[in-house]
Amino acid sequence: MHIFLNCLAASSASGLTYVRNVVPHLSSRPELRATLALSPQLRNGLGNPHNISFIEREIPAGAAGRFCWEQSVLPGIIRKSGADVLISAGNFAIGRSPVPQILLSGNSLYTSSDFYSDLRARGARRILLDTRVRGFFARRSVRWADCTVAPSKAFADALRGWTGGHVVSIHHGFDPEIFFRDKTRLPSTIQDKIDSGKDALRLVFVSHYNYYRNFETLLRAVPQIREALGGRDVQLILTCKLSSEENSGSYCPEAAAALIEHLGIAGHVVQLGAVPYQLLQQVIRACDIYVTPAYTETFAHPLVEAMACGLPVVASDLPVHREICGIAALYFPRFSSQLLAARVLQIERSPDLRKQLAESGLKRSRDFSWRDHVDQIVALAHELKHSETGYARAA
Repeated sequence: MHIFLNCLAASSASGLTYVRNVVPHLSSRPELRATLALSPQLRNGLGNPHNISFIEREIPAGAAGRFCWEQSVLPGIIRKSGADVLISAGNFAIGRSPVPQILLSGNSLYTSSDFYSDLRARGARRILLDTRVRGFFARRSVRWADCTVAPSKAFADALRGWTGGHVVSIHHGFDPEIFFRDKTRLPSTIQDKIDSGKDALRLVFVSHYNYYRNFETLLRAVPQIREALGGRDVQLILTCKLSSEENSGSYCPEAAAALIEHLGIAGHVVQLGAVPYQLLQQVIRACDIYVTPAYTETFAHPLVEAMACGLPVVASDLPVHREICGIAALYFPRFSSQLLAARVLQIERSPDLRKQLAESGLKRSRDFSWRDHVDQIVALAHELKHSETGYARAA
């Protein structure tokens, strides 16, 4: 079977993570051929597997330009490749695919009423309009595809209710051998910042800044935790910097930075900036509790990584978070800084609970596998190739 994988939209962290983890498992299957359409930047580091061909393209900048190019030009490239099945990454499908099409959908913003409310409250009209336009085509895309794959059951249910389309859930994976492979010491610029809070209760949140990760609720919890702990210090470690110069995209972090000053916690929030993936495990292992206040999510890779590092988790009470973490986390209402603080304190004050959550997390992290993910995607591709829909489309 010959699979065409459209990765031209894989430019964000999650898209890059997906491609770099899936390619090795596709190349390990000698019965497959694969063609990947991707940017020249993403091509670097993928090697030269014998059964994978790469089509490098610089396409028009921006979502609108890319979408138009994919709709008009890409079908001819797919036809010429002789592929049996198309896998479209990046939330948007081809309207008239020449072969059966699997859409990989991984953006919950289009279905999140919290996100739209947040944008209105912030006066972010341009992002609101852009999200609505993208959401229109994302919804159409689910209907255009023969099957849509979501990375969690909770998100699949939301997509199915939003579109009425054929949506299945296949969990994303985790590869501990890759995640823990690098033994390089952290650069002193990072290590010194972490060490600045000696004997502090260290909380860590892995994310670039955006609105839907709900940084403000987490920041408001910090002084509440400090007050409850009395003499012990608290250190919140972020893998971003809250300034527009340090953040790509349209999200403005200045309000979060101002909140830090207003709360008087500047000395307790450590802004590391972006941390290379191969060093992330060292940052997480240097901390005590992983926290995420996100109000919408599709899978949340850092949760699996934190569990694999043996950290207890405090997460906003989303169906996705409960699906991924199960009993390895304590949960709180997504906008309640008071209950977030209470869950952190509950773990800090109970060594037995901390141990129980850590052990459950280690066990749960082993349930996620990129090999299993690829096996299920390939099985779905085989099913579509030999279905009546596939034969009719090919004809």
